[in-house]
Amino acid sequence: MEPVRLGVIGCGVIGRVHLSTAQQSTFVKVVAVADVREQAAREAATQFGVATAYANADDLLGDPRVEAVVLAFPAAGRTELGLRALAAGKHLLTEKPVALNAGEVRRLIAARGNLVVGCCSSRFRQLDSAKAVASFIATGALGDIRTLFCRVLSPAGAPPVQPPPVWRLSRSINGGGILMNWGCYDLDFLLGITGWALRPEMVLAQVWPVPAQFEPYVAPGSDAETHATALIRCVNDVTARDALISYERAEYAAAHSEASWQIIGSQGTLRLQMTPGAAKRIVFDDGSTYNAATQQGVNTSVIWSGDEDYDAVNRAVLDDFALAVREGRAPMTSLEQALIVQSITDAIYASASSGKAVEIH
Repeated sequence: MEPVRLGVIGCGVIGRVHLSTAQQSTFVKVVAVADVREQAAREAATQFGVATAYANADDLLGDPRVEAVVLAFPAAGRTELGLRALAAGKHLLTEKPVALNAGEVRRLIAARGNLVVGCCSSRFRQLDSAKAVASFIATGALGDIRTLFCRVLSPAGAPPVQPPPVWRLSRSINGGGILMNWGCYDLDFLLGITGWALRPEMVLAQVWPVPAQFEPYVAPGSDAETHATALIRCVNDVTARDALISYERAEYAAAHSEASWQIIGSQGTLRLQMTPGAAKRIVFDDGSTYNAATQQGVNTSVIWSGDEDYDAVNRAVLDDFALAVREGRAPMTSLEQALIVQSITDAIYASASSGKAVEIH
């Protein structure tokens, strides 16, 4: 197929990841880059062999060679630029989080028309391991899904040489902290591997800022959370049964390192790992084989194993978007699905602020 002619707006760390990834892809060709820092745009264009560098995003949007754009900068202002991209007839791949709030996602949906809009929160569902999990769950081997469990705690280590960028823990620039940065991945993953069958109804949650002793680890003026935990009550639209998402993620935590994802059903449980790694395993604890005569209970087996890396994650999300453009289909995470994730995120913040459970409509 003819490569999708791509423009990348934002030449910081994640923008350069997209540019590097595009060099490895046969499905896209970057024809222009843009950044408000003109020097950054020129340097990126030189480094990655891109013909044109703009200091103004609207100039890139006016370039007739550009079919689709990647928005690779923090969430503040991304929706407005995304709306201008759609108005210019450009397909759109937006970095995560998809927007500052659910209202902004609804505006993008209203403006999309027949264009393709993809969301980078799908990254980890692009992996072969995630696809194996989704296929296994679809067989019904777990029985009725009861709990989707995610708990990831990243302890504070040695102080960083340089604090993280200001946007990373800024409510005004990125909409929030760890929940916006990683929660969109976690929720997209859990909801996606279960076929987007779970409809969230209510959230009870709490968030906390960085512990006082670790304040030097974050950028001065940081005002967003480094620790979030939530219980999310859902209804399975396929089975009409209730299910619960138990969610917790923290960074700079006074805790031991932990990373656990599980899908727990009435007949069995999957233990898995969302992120890439060496010697990954998906483990199935099968409780459907109980035999009263032998008193045999749960059997454990490995249903998938292998090695995965982050290059595969980044390449797959870009390739999926390009193929969606050429095939006229939805990308792995559509705006409607991203809206579900963002609605949960908004409800987590609302519940943490009010101290009460919040309904999702």
